[in-house]
Formats: sequence, C-alpha cells, structure tokens
Amino acid sequence: MRRAAAAYLYRKPNLRLGMLLSAPLLWLGLAYLGALAALFITAFWTVDTFTGQVQVSWSLDNFATLVTDSVYRTITLRTLGIAVLVTLIDAVIAFPMAFCMAKLASPAAQRVLVIAVMTPLWASYLVKAYAWRSMLSGNGFLHWLLSPLGLDSPGYGLTATIITLAYLWLPYMILPIYAGLERLPDSLLAASGDLGAKPARTFTSVVLPLAFPAVVAGSIFTFSLTLGDYIAVTIVGGTSQMLGNVVYSNIGAANNLPFAATVALVPVVIMLVYLAAVRRTGALDNL
Repeated sequence: MRRAAAAYLYRKPNLRLGMLLSAPLLWLGLAYLGALAALFITAFWTVDTFTGQVQVSWSLDNFATLVTDSVYRTITLRTLGIAVLVTLIDAVIAFPMAFCMAKLASPAAQRVLVIAVMTPLWASYLVKAYAWRSMLSGNGFLHWLLSPLGLDSPGYGLTATIITLAYLWLPYMILPIYAGLERLPDSLLAASGDLGAKPARTFTSVVLPLAFPAVVAGSIFTFSLTLGDYIAVTIVGGTSQMLGNVVYSNIGAANNLPFAATVALVPVVIMLVYLAAVRRTGALDNL
C-alpha cells in the first residue's frame, strides 16, 4: 500500500504539492486570516455605556464615530502623512547607500556593509527609541551638536516621531533596494555610458526603472510598519497621537474593544489600497 500510494503521488505532482502545503496554508488561514475576520466582526459590536460590557449586536456606530469625529480624522491624516514622509526619507537615504553597497564596494566591503546595516535590527526596539528620546531632549546630544550653529534640538513632537521612525525602519528599505541593485548587470551601466548618457541620465533611464520594484518592496515595509506603530510616538511624540495609540488606549484604559477594532481596520484598508495601487503599476510583478 505504501508503494502504491507513493507511485500514485509521483504521478500526481499537483496533489503532492497540495498535501505538502495544506498544513501551512491551514495555519495561515486560521492564525492570520481568521484574526482579520474576527477583527472585522468585532468592529460592528458595541459597548454598553452603563456596564462597560461588549454587546454582540450589529451596529455602524463605531464607523460613524470614526468618520464624523474630527479628532479621529485628524489622527488618521497625521498617521498617513507621517507614514508617507518616513517612507520618502528612508528611500532618499537608502538608495545611494544601497547603490554604493551593490556597485561600488568590493565583495569583502559588501559583506561588512550588509552586517553594519543589519546590526541595528539586533538591538531592542525600546532601546533604540529611548536612545532617540535621550538625544532629542532639551539637553541631549542634538542640542549639544546644533547649539554652535545657533540651532536647537527639535524636542518631542511630530518631527521627533518622523526622525525616530525613519531611523528604526531604514534597514527595511536598504536591504530590498540593495538586493534589487545587486541583480542589475554592470553591463547595462557601461552600455549607457558608451551610448553617451551622462550619470544623471543613466540613473533616471536605466537604474531607477529597474530598481523601482525593489523600492516598492522597501516602501511596503516602512509604510506599513509606520502605520501600525504606537510605541515611538508614545516615547518621543509628545502630545501627538497616531492610529496605533488610539487602538492601544481603547484596549487598555477605555476598555472599548469594538472601537479599537474599528480603528485598527483603518491601516489595513490603507495598506490594501496601497497594494492595489502598486499592483496596477506592475511593480509587484517583477519582485
């Protein structure tokens, strides 16, 4: 029977592949998609104002509050703006670094630079965030560095949040761009130069279009991680809030799980729209 089953599966590669992937896909469906489905369902529930207990009743009150209340609209736009700025800043910083790693550094230097980029990922998130809190304080390192120039540290607020998040997620932008540029043949750059293209024209016409899928891959990481962050803005954001803070506060002190689920759906919807827009450009097809 064992030999007959093996022979049958050998003749059915699709069935064999399906059996191999069934357990991981089942776990993915239960742990990930199931959690998203539970989140979506919970968003329609309400909380009794007198007892504070969750009422399993279908209602659009949470969505109405999220849309009509100007506070939540402001927080949503602020979170979206911070995510876009962090992504752009990381892309501008990461591209020349990744290009130097992939095309200018020697093989030995490439390994050293990749390790150097990955080293911050080994440190604790909280350690890095509190380090920036110390540097951004009124008498921190940035104050000491900028005071001779007549400038001062930005302190805590939106600027501090953008700086901290851009630092935290920078490796997630550098590594995909580096991987994309490493696959770029050097012969294309040489051919562009032989045809008379200047470095700027080579960059805009050859390097950037071919590396665009890698930039998109990095932006997915930085954009999504910023949308869901709530720790950095708590540490260095001052009085500013992001969507993650609203979710955290409604789960904790406010004890309003349905409204927290409603707010948590906003980053999910934004990411789905972003991925759909990116897919229309065809960038994901080349990843």
